[in-house]
Amino acid sequence: MRKQLKVAMISVFATLASLPAFAQADVGRTGYWHDSWGWGHMMFGGFMMIAFWGTIIVLIILAVRWLGSGSAQGRAGSASGRTALDILEERFARGEIDKAEFEERKRSLSE
Repeated sequence: MRKQLKVAMISVFATLASLPAFAQADVGRTGYWHDSWGWGHMMFGGFMMIAFWGTIIVLIILAVRWLGSGSAQGRAGSASGRTALDILEERFARGEIDKAEFEERKRSLSE
């Protein structure tokens, strides 16, 4: 999860860092840059606003989920994240099941 958050943040910062290049005016032109584009630039601005706020909301959600994973409930959930084979080995070690049953169940888990 942390790696995904890190990749998302790097992508956002790289995108935002390149945005000032779109705002640079062509010095050699006599008119405004929108003379040849008409009203098309307004759609691009609306899209960028939606993308910006969507990115901010996604980053906030990811940060809250990442910070929330350190709670007591999150730690308890990770401690119970044992595999079926781990539980089977513990039961065999405690003597709850015999060797034949252990081997049979281990074989069925590996299928």
